[in-house]
Amino acid sequence: MKKKVKTIAASAIIGTSLIACFSASAGSEEAALKSNKITFFGSASSSISSSVAVPHNYHTLSYSGTVPPLLNKDGKTAYERYGDTETQAIGILSKFKDDLEAKGLSMSDVTYLRVYITPDPNKGNKQDYQGWFNAYAKFFNTKENPVKTARSTVGVDSLVNSDWLIEIEAEVNYKGK
Repeated sequence: MKKKVKTIAASAIIGTSLIACFSASAGSEEAALKSNKITFFGSASSSISSSVAVPHNYHTLSYSGTVPPLLNKDGKTAYERYGDTETQAIGILSKFKDDLEAKGLSMSDVTYLRVYITPDPNKGNKQDYQGWFNAYAKFFNTKENPVKTARSTVGVDSLVNSDWLIEIEAEVNYKGK
């Protein structure tokens, strides 16, 4: 009987603690949703956010599918002309960075990325997701830019140019000036 009472008491304490924890968490998320600042949600251990709340008083800039820059027009292979997936992704993200800076914005204003990756013939005809992840890690979730965007990464059969291994769309949100 004593064991049963202890079990019930322990269950009640744990249950109450969990309810309090979920209530506090829900309360802080609700407050964040009503904030006048962009709020990123998700696990601290993840390199991306699971969701992003953008208040109504922010502007949106959307980049359509952006493809890698040509590195060497005389290259004999796709790698020579455009590079591997990581190199291509770095080229695209660098394009975004330069364009955003020209507009008075930065990579920390990027809130969402949609990424399309094709099979890489030099990687067993499989998408080089790790190459993409490596490129992303140079621009986001860093000391210089702690933003962790919400993101989708999709494997596709091909892109318009067979040399391209990756294409990226971006959503940027910024405060009106």
